[in-house]
Amino acid sequence: MSYLNYLIAAYAVFVIVLAWDFVATQLQIRRQLRNARLRAVREAARSANNELTR
Repeated sequence: MSYLNYLIAAYAVFVIVLAWDFVATQLQIRRQLRNARLRAVREAARSANNELTR
């Protein structure tokens, strides 16, 4: 009895899960960086607005 098909399937699942973990992490990092940039822009605009009203 050969386990070749099982081994191929197991390695394929491992590679797919590993790739998905990498892609999901990259997407999360991009999202967090984008949120940080947007927050910095909002805070800069808010501080500029406060300086104008003083």
